[in-house]
Amino acid sequence: MTAQLLDGKSLARTIEKTLRDEVETFAKVRGRRPRLVVVLVGDVAASGSYVKSKESAAARVGIDSEVIRVPVTTDTLRLVSLVQGIAQDTHGPADGILVQLPLPAHIDTLAVLDAVPADRDVDGFHPENAGLLSQGRPRFIPCTAAGVQRMLIDAGIETAGKHVVIIGRSDIVGKPLALLLSARGIGGDATVTLCHSRSADLPHLTRQADILIAAVGHPNLITASMIKPGAVVVDVGINRVETDGTSRLVGDVDFTTVREVASWISPVPGGVGPLTVAMLLANTVLAAELRLGQT
Repeated sequence: MTAQLLDGKSLARTIEKTLRDEVETFAKVRGRRPRLVVVLVGDVAASGSYVKSKESAAARVGIDSEVIRVPVTTDTLRLVSLVQGIAQDTHGPADGILVQLPLPAHIDTLAVLDAVPADRDVDGFHPENAGLLSQGRPRFIPCTAAGVQRMLIDAGIETAGKHVVIIGRSDIVGKPLALLLSARGIGGDATVTLCHSRSADLPHLTRQADILIAAVGHPNLITASMIKPGAVVVDVGINRVETDGTSRLVGDVDFTTVREVASWISPVPGGVGPLTVAMLLANTVLAAELRLGQT
């Protein structure tokens, strides 16, 4: 058996095409395009690369975007004040506000994220949005979690009645995914096991999974012996490793061996990553529509 690929890049292009049409309609009605403001602290190469990819994707669908670069020496109070100012449109209309993570260790990340108004929180991290998701009436869903669910739905992979094992309990991926996939409706109704660093006998748990989702940031953690034959494997991990002086990206899954056991598998890169950006754009368009009363 060789697994079929879950092609996130292709699906992201399809989503972008739909969003382009929505943006054009919005612009005709409102006289401007949806606008995303991104705050980038410091000059970490990975964060800069992620922000650049978001800028490029926004441009492709017609969303206006601005990146506000802040020196790494800033403190929590100044960063919170900046975000509050953006929310008051001091930097132009801000339908969506995103603070690129991770922030430097000396900054209180929760304080900064809480400063983003819930109705502009296109990352879906605000407590209000997390609460709405937990009650089954989501507004903005964290982008990676939303992308994974969309990937499964688009591939026609049934989740109802299936056992989903998620490795990683982050507020960004693991927890919201557990809520999404166990909720009633399309792309849900699964039985979900949420694993983490304190879970005992991880291979025993992963071998029970009809759908295995790895989101821990540990390169090649998941091997073929940990997979039930025919399982669906979604790799959320993005890890940069050095091999013989060459840097490359790998996931949390040992792709080469696991592909021979699974029925479906997402690659790294080209799997979940493009969908994370696509869902950010979708959240931005939704935020603009909700803010200006178009929906």
